[in-house]
Amino acid sequence: MKLTTRSRYGTRLLLDIALHSIEDAPVPSKDTAEREGLSLKYLEKLIKMLKQEGYVKGKRGPNGGNVLTREPADISIGEVARILDGEDQVLECDCDPSTCTRAAVCLKRSIWDDASMAMYKMLDSYSLADLMKDARLCPQKPLADD
Repeated sequence: MKLTTRSRYGTRLLLDIALHSIEDAPVPSKDTAEREGLSLKYLEKLIKMLKQEGYVKGKRGPNGGNVLTREPADISIGEVARILDGEDQVLECDCDPSTCTRAAVCLKRSIWDDASMAMYKMLDSYSLADLMKDARLCPQKPLADD
């Protein structure tokens, strides 16, 4: 149940592609990196992970870039977090005594599992399309030049 920069930036990446892909035209990674103020190298790592899971495909060439392979309404934020951050459990124990000798009687474990399930249930209730509506209602200010 951790949300790292991978899931946060990955969500921003997908949102940028969804917002700037006109008639399914590819969105260059460089443009996304500039708009979002992210490292192109880091963004490319995220793109690779999302391509492997079938959320994004790339097009090479002068008019190349990235496109979504699914409709924004079909991409839940919880899915993105699971893909980019890995497991959706707070604790790695699974009542296996080799992992934790107290796992079977751990009172905290059920609380953490409940918290994890609640967080992912909430994230699963939002789609990329929901974020697109929010982004159109509240556009971001342009990034300041560094």
